Amino acid sequence: MGALIGSLYGVGHPPGHLERFAMLFRRKYYLDITVPKMGFVAGKKVKELIKMLSKGKRLEDLHPPVAVVATDLKRGERVVFRQGEIAAAVRASIAIPGIFVPEIINGKILVDGGVIDRVPVSIVKDMGADVTIAVDVSGFRIEPNIMTIYDVLLQSMDIMAHEMIRHQELDCSVMIRPTLDDASSLVFTRVEQLIEQGYKAAYSQMDKIKLAIEKGN
Repeated sequence: MGALIGSLYGVGHPPGHLERFAMLFRRKYYLDITVPKMGFVAGKKVKELIKMLSKGKRLEDLHPPVAVVATDLKRGERVVFRQGEIAAAVRASIAIPGIFVPEIINGKILVDGGVIDRVPVSIVKDMGADVTIAVDVSGFRIEPNIMTIYDVLLQSMDIMAHEMIRHQELDCSVMIRPTLDDASSLVFTRVEQLIEQGYKAAYSQMDKIKLAIEKGN
């Protein structure tokens, strides 16, 4: 989701537009079910949607600059895109393993960047950022209602991400952790409530954010 939001903001969509997109988003816009081989969702529909929303721009055209992170499934390495087609890079970055079919770019089989680097603070530092504000949405549901293979895969991913971040030292200026309750990565409901929770989490860190900006300047 970070790759998608960052890219659309870099294209020129203001926060109000992004909020509107979230309100209107429905499963039918991205769920193109395929015969399971490398994933249940083909991902062609969501790629076309990203291509349309990104107005045909490339990553190197974006302002502020945007980097998109994916995971090379064969080599177990982080792949960072700062140039090239936005839709392809973002499609790779959102490919939740086992659910979305991986995206193949330059012969690499790519999946969700969160598999290897859930909160890629080091990348924006390499890009020259003095102040780094990270958002951790890796919380997992306690005693969720596990009913489908989607629930199994997503809960497993969230648990691994939660443990990864808990044991990883994130050297960022400010960390924002919204309260997600029982939000699902694949069900776009309660959007207004989640936006409000994100706002509250960010506002609670406002003093730290201002102080980090002052020191950064």
